[in-house]
Amino acid sequence: MPRRLLFALPAALVAIGLSGCGAAAAATPAEIAERVSHLGVDPALVVTTTIEGYDLAPQSVNETDEGGMTATWAKPGTGDMITVRTDPGEMDADGCAAQQLWGGGEAACIQDGATWHRSAGGIDEFAVVQEGRTVVIVGGDGLGAPRDDLEEAAAGLRAPTVAEVDRMFAEVQRRHDRGGPVERGDIPEDGDGAPVDPSGEGG
Repeated sequence: MPRRLLFALPAALVAIGLSGCGAAAAATPAEIAERVSHLGVDPALVVTTTIEGYDLAPQSVNETDEGGMTATWAKPGTGDMITVRTDPGEMDADGCAAQQLWGGGEAACIQDGATWHRSAGGIDEFAVVQEGRTVVIVGGDGLGAPRDDLEEAAAGLRAPTVAEVDRMFAEVQRRHDRGGPVERGDIPEDGDGAPVDPSGEGG
């Protein structure tokens, strides 16, 4: 399954906590479709999770080449990050062995029911097979989140509420609405000069 890596997260991560939304009703397929179909995301591939101590980083949410989504949860003060990625199709033994780990390298695969534990060189991943899709849980760009936290993320997979869908895809929607990069008004038309930032009186 081809994959597209997440955009790099900024050092100062502004996170949105969604722990209070778990008791609300899950969004219906129609409600999800209304919010994400025009963004290039298959509504059937939208999922969220709950991990104690972690918050969703909304800047990380992105669509993938195959209509899935990626999103990263960060644990404040630790640098630990967990990324959830959805792919169409259901991973099997051949697919598990053929797909390289997020950090590179061939994976050793152990199946436990609907979940594949993928590991190599001290790196762990989990792939949860659901109807028509596979949800992959990895330890973020640094691959450093503890295995127990990855297992909790895998166990906590669920359909998002309407409020969670809106929060998750707010940045993607803004990018879509802009239709491209933000235009700057202080860049010279000719050449590639730096932004104009004149000094005031006294330097």
